[in-house]
Amino acid sequence: MMETRFKVRLSQHDAHYGGNLVDGAKMLVLFGDAATELLIRYDGDEGLFRAYSAVEFLAPVYAGDFVEIVAKIIKVGNSSREMKFEAWKIISTSPEINESAASVLDAPILICKAKGTCVTPVDKQRISHGA
Repeated sequence: MMETRFKVRLSQHDAHYGGNLVDGAKMLVLFGDAATELLIRYDGDEGLFRAYSAVEFLAPVYAGDFVEIVAKIIKVGNSSREMKFEAWKIISTSPEINESAASVLDAPILICKAKGTCVTPVDKQRISHGA
């Protein structure tokens, strides 16, 4: 249906654990931002995130890494919008080379995926999609 994608560099501020490991919850924050953008584009309103039905953390991500967030509306109800989310590591830091080295990955690494449902109350929907 509708898709959005954006790239973000994770900062030292995002590191939550030793070794500059970023907390998995940061991916959920980014998924929430993607969901908000999709709702604004689809309904003309920010709507509300109702629930995640599945979340999988698949690979580590570190401060300095670049990730690409991909989000899609996959099912639309009267007020609910089911979405699918993926976070892909596309550039990785290379501290073993030196403190500022980084490498573009030949193949992006899927680091997190999720499904969730958002709701835009009918009285808040400003964009008509026909019947």
